Formats: sequence, structure tokens, C-alpha cells
Amino acid sequence: MTPHRLQRLREVLARRQPDLTVLMDGVHKKHNVSAVIRTCDAVGVLDAHAVWPAPRMGTHAGMSGGSGRWVRVVTHTDMSAAVTHLHGTGLRVVAAQQGEHAQDYRALDYTQPTAFVLGAELDGLGPVARAHADVHALIPMQGMVGSLNVSVAAALFLFEAQRQRLAAGLYERCRLEPARYDAVLFEWAHPLVAAYCRRHGASYPPMDATGTIVGDFRRAARERARP
Repeated sequence: MTPHRLQRLREVLARRQPDLTVLMDGVHKKHNVSAVIRTCDAVGVLDAHAVWPAPRMGTHAGMSGGSGRWVRVVTHTDMSAAVTHLHGTGLRVVAAQQGEHAQDYRALDYTQPTAFVLGAELDGLGPVARAHADVHALIPMQGMVGSLNVSVAAALFLFEAQRQRLAAGLYERCRLEPARYDAVLFEWAHPLVAAYCRRHGASYPPMDATGTIVGDFRRAARERARP
């Protein structure tokens, strides 16, 4: 871990927005999932959410540009559970959905806690997402095609949110709780050690100012595993 690398990780993490996220409703094509995650990383989303047909679904490394390492994807068993979770964390759920009562996506305030719900381009959002969203937002279309690719739509919503949040100064200070900041920084700096600790139920070991691990984390994990 070089000082420059550690400083870069700290700077990027300090700009993460813990109250901005996306929820993918049945978006199952890996290249679309990866493109959405890449955009999440670009605008500072910390965690993304998805309702997938399988408990785990990989991303296409060539499309994600490695961004899957920097954005955690939280999976949910169904849309109802996902929306309940988002509402429980204080997020307003904005459904990307055409309709009579949908508002122009540029007219909404995304400086408040926001989760964008996006569906697959063929089927769109399911009935649960449409019914339980707090507001519907649309991207005005002037052509014959009625919708955009889901990753393109996600980019428009997220970069509008970034524009508003930059103007409001929300990227100028770290908005993560100290414990969460320290945990994520360790996971970014030492992903293999973090995975080892999680498998063994051990706490992450401390790092010094250079990002070097202090202590014998394997020994600490073994001691914790003893009956």
C-alpha cells in the first residue's frame, strides 16, 4: 500500500453518499448490472441494491471496470422487502416510470435521501415497485422509442442527483459515520484480509497511518473461533 494509493482511497471514500442509491428490479443482464454499478461508483454511491432471481449474480468485469469492488451490492429476496428496507433507512423511493402522474426527473430534489428504482427495459418496473414508490419520475422522450436502456436511465438520474448535490456542497465533507468509514476503508485497502476476517467472524485489525495492518489478524481470528 503506497501513501498515494491510501490517500486516493481516503479521498474517494470521503465523497461517498450514504443516502443515495439505486434499486434494480429484475435487471438480470450482467452487462446492464455492471454498467449501473460503474455509474454508481462514478457519482459516489456507497451501496447499490437489487432484487435478483438468484441470491448472487456476478457482474461483467469488462463492463464494470472493477467498480464492483468499490460499490457493495445488497441483494433482496423480493421487491416488497427491498422497498421496506429502503424506507426503513429513511430513503425516499423514486420510481423511474412513465405515467400520467410522473414528474420530470429534473424537477425533483435529490439532495434529500433518495433511492432510484429501475426496472428491466423490456418489462419495466413490477407492480410492487410502482405501488410503493413515493414518487414517479420520467425522462422526457421525443422519439418513437418509449424508454431508454436501464443503464442509460440510471446514469441520467444519478448524474442529475450528483449535479444537485455538488451545488449543495454535499461532497465537500465526509458524510459516513466514523465506524462505517473505517470498515469500508479497510475493505478497500485489504480486500483479501477483510474477506478472511468475515469468514472467521473476526473484527478487522487496525491499520497504521500508512495503511499497514497492525498485529496478527490470523491469530486473532483463530482465537475468536475457539470454543
